[in-house]
Amino acid sequence: MSARPAVLRLDRVAAGYVGRPVLRDLSFALHAGEVVALVGPNGAGKSTLVAVASRGLAPTAGTVLLEGAPIARFGRRELARRIAVVAQGGELPEGFTVEELVAMGRTPHAGFLRGPAPADDEAIEAAMVRTDVAQLRGRRVEALSGGERQRVVLARALAQGPAVLLLDEPTNHLDLRYQIETLRAARAAAARGVAVLVVVHDLNLAARACHRVTLLDQGRIVADGSPGEVLREARLRAIYGADVRVVDVAGAPTVVPGPFDPS
Repeated sequence: MSARPAVLRLDRVAAGYVGRPVLRDLSFALHAGEVVALVGPNGAGKSTLVAVASRGLAPTAGTVLLEGAPIARFGRRELARRIAVVAQGGELPEGFTVEELVAMGRTPHAGFLRGPAPADDEAIEAAMVRTDVAQLRGRRVEALSGGERQRVVLARALAQGPAVLLLDEPTNHLDLRYQIETLRAARAAAARGVAVLVVVHDLNLAARACHRVTLLDQGRIVADGSPGEVLREARLRAIYGADVRVVDVAGAPTVVPGPFDPS
């Protein structure tokens, strides 16, 4: 656990949708400079936690604190300067180039009467380089593949320059190279002091790329700690209902399937 104060904290939160409670008495903290993997089976409440943490969904009980203050106190512009979200299945507006879309991440920082400042241009360029979309800068979004769009969405979030980066399944639609590069970008953001939460299904990527793993099941946190502490064989079998083994590979826990029935 980080010794730094929490940038984002959920305290005894309950949340859900009409007739369907999801999160139950959940407490969670995210600290500056760390990448936390949020893992768990489908329906565990991972996307709901991201929605509550970004004020996209109001909790029915408990509190959400951003930099020590209730998140409800922040205006939309203030909140956008502090939290960037890469949502699952987010749509991009058509008719814009990649560079124009990434530049939209700077909107919360722009004054009403001025154009982009040098700092904005630098943030936009750095974000495109980190996500390997600089060579696509002149392409329109409708000409991009699903994986390219996903990287542009991430670049826009990085350009925002947030204190908190919430990534909901950012490796969807990406090939192996860009799955790795996305997690590297998350680590680089953390090295700059950003607090990063990433929802990811690949437990092995989580084990190698993330400082901490939080395992969610049925709306509750069942384990939270280092990858080695959380990714235990018996626990994963019970939570996922799958026959798996956990072995050490190069100092990291690695989840592999049990023997397949040859029939």
